[in-house]
This record gives sequence, C-alpha cells and structure tokens, in this order.
Amino acid sequence: MAAYIHAAIEITDASGYEEYRARVPAVIAQYGGRYLIRGAPPVYLEGSPATTRFVMLEFPDMARLRAFFDSPEYAPLVAIRQRCARSTIIAIDGV
Repeated sequence: MAAYIHAAIEITDASGYEEYRARVPAVIAQYGGRYLIRGAPPVYLEGSPATTRFVMLEFPDMARLRAFFDSPEYAPLVAIRQRCARSTIIAIDGV
C-alpha cells in the first residue's frame, strides 16, 4: 500500500534552501518516491494561511518511506532544511 509524506514548509533562508531543493529529488527517487505536489502556492478554501509551501511525496509503502527519511543520504539534507526552513512533516499510509 502506498505511503505519503506531507510537508508544510515555511522557508526562512531562500538562498540556503536552494541546495536542499537541488539535491533532494535524487534521494527521493533512489528510495522509490515521487513528487505529487512540489511547492505550488496553496489556495486556502477554509482557514487562515499557516505556511507558504506544500510538498507531497508518494512512496511504494511505509517501509520505503521510512528508509528514505532515515537514510544516510537524506541526513545531511535534513540539516540544511532545518537550518533554512520551519517544517511540519507527517507520514501517512494510503488506502
């Protein structure tokens, strides 16, 4: 069953975040992931704006998602993201 990462991101250092954006797609693909949403500005239908960037990734299953998220390849990119943005990231099993 597919599994998803949903990330709400507010970039605080745009130039620093560019390195993350450039390097992360290859690591996502290495673990079987693909983008469903990547950074398009949201249209709020209800509620108030809380962030400026959304990302949704799909992986074949939760095991591959966790392998990506906990991987040694992704660890240095996490440090970049945490330095350059505020993020809320959740993992969700599909149906």
